[in-house]
Amino acid sequence: MNWPLTTERLNLQPYEISQAERVSELAGDKAIAATTFVPHPYTLEDAQNWIRIHKEWIKEGKAYPMAMVLKSTDELVGTMTLRVDHKHKKGELAYWVGKPYWGKGYASEAAARMVEYGFETLQLHRVWSAAISENPASTRVMQKAGLTYEGKLKGDIYHWGEHKDIDVYGMTVQNYRA
Repeated sequence: MNWPLTTERLNLQPYEISQAERVSELAGDKAIAATTFVPHPYTLEDAQNWIRIHKEWIKEGKAYPMAMVLKSTDELVGTMTLRVDHKHKKGELAYWVGKPYWGKGYASEAAARMVEYGFETLQLHRVWSAAISENPASTRVMQKAGLTYEGKLKGDIYHWGEHKDIDVYGMTVQNYRA
């Protein structure tokens, strides 16, 4: 694959180890962990270890964790990942956006591009995503990317001392083409 994938304002590209400190700063914000599956605290070592495994994941086609980088300033704003299940020809979108960049539409823009990549390049049958029900911003990202609500998994995850509901969204290639 030729990286980056581009959108109007973003380059989606594989991470470089030099970005680990910024990943740790952004993903390490307690507000990110409160509404996502990102652990807290999230240390520099955590970020380095995570970035180091990416090359293998991409080479094997297991996952495509992309740095969301602003074209205008080269700033890292977050992550958009597509995890691939080859047996079932489906991909799961997973993402986070640094708090200074919330509400600017970057995740929606990146998610739409990753959905396109999943269907057009990877020839997936389905793309789906899940978010903690208490995170309406994340569900809006999924909706703007064209995924539709499929259901709620009651008490599906144990997060910060309590069981939380998960909202699941998805789209098949037939819906994408329509």
